[in-house]
Amino acid sequence: MESQQQFPQTFSFEFFPPKTDEGKAKLQAVREQLGALKPKFFSVTFGAGGSTQQGTLDSVLDIQQAGFDAAPHISCIGTKKQTIIELLNTYKDNHIRRLVALRGDLPSGSGNISGGDFNYASDLVGFIRKEYGDHFHIEVAAYPEFHPQAKSPEADLDNFKRKIDAGANSGLTQYFFNPDAYYRFIMECERRELNVPVVPGIMPITNYTQLARFSDMCGAEIPRWIKKRLQAFGDDKDSIRAFGEDVVTDLCHQLLEAGAPGLHFYTLNQAAATIAIWNNLGL
Repeated sequence: MESQQQFPQTFSFEFFPPKTDEGKAKLQAVREQLGALKPKFFSVTFGAGGSTQQGTLDSVLDIQQAGFDAAPHISCIGTKKQTIIELLNTYKDNHIRRLVALRGDLPSGSGNISGGDFNYASDLVGFIRKEYGDHFHIEVAAYPEFHPQAKSPEADLDNFKRKIDAGANSGLTQYFFNPDAYYRFIMECERRELNVPVVPGIMPITNYTQLARFSDMCGAEIPRWIKKRLQAFGDDKDSIRAFGEDVVTDLCHQLLEAGAPGLHFYTLNQAAATIAIWNNLGL
């Protein structure tokens, strides 16, 4: 973990673009609550095949106009270079300096053909660097438990290295509940001489069914002891929230004590669980 201890700790929160007026009003309230914690930035996700492009754009502009720094996700799969240029020009014109560059998921029913000018996130990172120089700070995804589509752990680590070599500044990890997975990932990065901050992604636990579904999709492992405890609570939402708060607080504490360069919270457009963990950590 020595490579990570040299970087200042930064804290950030992730949102998804709301689809209704009610959702927009709720997100504005959540943004103000979490904004009081003075995060480095708010990131906003981007749907498969650009399905939420306008929502992502609207959300990041709202965040910027409210006086916070926004980091839009840029998904390249199925996208043409000109579309990326137009989008990045809009972000540049609105003083956005940070991006989360991702390959992204193929739209449902599209098979294995992207239909765009990019096949991998490293292609997108290299393109942004070529077109915009150092204007943007580029975050990329990291997978301590390895991407579910990776051929092997080595191949996944090599892919992360390609993104850094292409010009990415730092990594944000998929969420995990086993800190040893993160420590091992950092050790392998150090072995490859990757000298960039890799910030752990943190998923608060508030709903077991939802968490299990997300974890199945993204390949994040829920340790057996956590899964069994959550299952035992049944529909007792208060117990699930209390247990989840304790588990995730302990995880965050271990990571920060070990030298992790901050935390990136997957808020699911909710504030309460993240604020509770934040307060428990004394941040």
